[in-house]
Amino acid sequence: MAKFSELDRYLFGQATHYDIYRKLGAHITSQNGVSGVCFDLWAPNAERVWVIGSFNGWDETANEMERIQTTAGDIFELFIPGVGEGELYKYVIATKNGQRLYKADPYANYAELRPGTASRIADIEHFKWTDGKWIEERAKVRDVYAEPMAIYEVHPGSWMRHPCREDEGFYSYSDLEKHLIPYVKEMGYTHIELMGISEYPFDGSWGYQVTGYYAPTSRYGTPEEFAHFINACHKNKIAVILDWVPAHFPKDAHGLAEFDGTCLYEYADPRKGEHPDWGTKIFDYGKNEVKNFLIGSALMWIEHYHIDGLRVDAVASMLYLDYGKRDGQWVPNKYGDNKNLEAIEFFKHLNTLILGRNPGAVMIAEESTAWPKVTGKVEDGGLNFSYKWNMGWMHDFLDYMKLDPYFRKNNHHKMTFAMSYNESEKYILVLSHDEVVHLKCSMLNKMPGLEGDKFKNLMVGYAFMMGHPGKKLLFMGQEFAQVQEWSEERELDWYLLENPKHAQIQKWVKDLLHIYHKNPAMYELDSSWDGFQWVDANDGDRSIYSFIRKSKDGKNNLLFVFNFTPVERPNYRVGVPAKKSYKLILDSDAAEYGGSGAKRPSVYKAKAEECNNLNYSIDYPLPAYGVAVFRF
Repeated sequence: MAKFSELDRYLFGQATHYDIYRKLGAHITSQNGVSGVCFDLWAPNAERVWVIGSFNGWDETANEMERIQTTAGDIFELFIPGVGEGELYKYVIATKNGQRLYKADPYANYAELRPGTASRIADIEHFKWTDGKWIEERAKVRDVYAEPMAIYEVHPGSWMRHPCREDEGFYSYSDLEKHLIPYVKEMGYTHIELMGISEYPFDGSWGYQVTGYYAPTSRYGTPEEFAHFINACHKNKIAVILDWVPAHFPKDAHGLAEFDGTCLYEYADPRKGEHPDWGTKIFDYGKNEVKNFLIGSALMWIEHYHIDGLRVDAVASMLYLDYGKRDGQWVPNKYGDNKNLEAIEFFKHLNTLILGRNPGAVMIAEESTAWPKVTGKVEDGGLNFSYKWNMGWMHDFLDYMKLDPYFRKNNHHKMTFAMSYNESEKYILVLSHDEVVHLKCSMLNKMPGLEGDKFKNLMVGYAFMMGHPGKKLLFMGQEFAQVQEWSEERELDWYLLENPKHAQIQKWVKDLLHIYHKNPAMYELDSSWDGFQWVDANDGDRSIYSFIRKSKDGKNNLLFVFNFTPVERPNYRVGVPAKKSYKLILDSDAAEYGGSGAKRPSVYKAKAEECNNLNYSIDYPLPAYGVAVFRF
């Protein structure tokens, strides 16, 4: 009896076979009491298909697959007795035009370490998860938007490396469990976002040109070791987000491109099926089996590997038919405009399904345009993502921070503009890997001035980001002011922490993160004016900003004051909403952050003196590049 049943065929053809990874691919099983592996492959336009591998000496004629005709297109299937876990394999596909293609398995759960390109047989079903309480608690969350989210974006291969190994020295998943998890926990991040986990051939793509949508990369270990790492994150109350790339795939010969001799996974018309700038293929979102391939991948990461969310890369490139293309390089839709209607429908299906089946999980869009309602509900015409990266805030923030303080007064609006559209989406504020590569400089070297000023600028900038509405993401290394641009070819410059300035800024970020986590005012009402109030958004001449973050219950609200110039304001008066005591909980001038260490009162009592259109105010000695946070 064929493993791929009539029901399987029907569901696959409808794009609703949600555990397709348990059917297609290579699976250890038994037939008539004999153990082996059953191989199933969707290659409807192939003439013939063989399985080759380490178990048959890569003999191209030893194991021909049987064609099973289905409404979804032909499936090829073969049970090979005696084959076991760890064996390498590929498919030899004879095309109708006489070619022979040597393809890795699109549904493989594991792959040969590059530069090898074969798939590897793995049994991913036997891992014993112990994070049931985490999943249960995650599902109980009534409002994910009212929860803290401070994300540490990590490229595992360059976070830290073994200094004495002859190979690249990559940390394994087990090493990351021992070293990355304690670091993230100590720093106070709530989430880890992992780059480059789905298998990919070229290190320089950072994992954004994927060939293995169902396989954790073998660079860092086995699928079971990856599962163990996720399980350990959850035991330490750390959520995990994966980068996921349904926008495009590379043209590598062993990959998805022209898989069975035809454009199977990609649009056949190159005006729809190729990115001219990237040299990659675009998935055919109108083909049910392709949609099922992508949806099945997303579900596998979240439901099998217990991932807490997916950050979907390059969403804009999927939504716009003319993205990165000139006239003549794209085809309008049936209404004559540039929207990819099939990709829009795909996102609605994907996000509704993922979030409906997995309470507490999140779907995050890296969407770089003003496309409306990215996080809106499907019934309101939205795409139903949980969050959108706020690229507009990021560009304005960096443009402002790069300026010599003298010129900031003429660009004051860049730091206030994001609040004018804050309610339009559910946002994550991001300072990601993209901002510290390709000659863009590290965050530290974006800052103006000499060395001391650079650190002080970066401190006030990070504090503004943490106080501003929106969830947070910071790329690895920037928390201790990495000096070099990031490169996937080397580890972060951890030796910098021997320098007091780098250790001090790491302490600053750590304390900001712990204040963030402990104060619901900083995250409960991120997308509502109920949680935010400008005190003074217009002090451009002095480049000072002040605002209040409010909690739902009105208790433990926070007042933030930021000075973005090197000019001290000894008697700075700031308006406050009530005649109360205001406790100073963060002072950038403290010696532990490299400040003067000047003694200041810990509590400031408001006076009935009008300021900033408020009836009360406090008087605070605001240092150069000073940050002060008060709780009231």
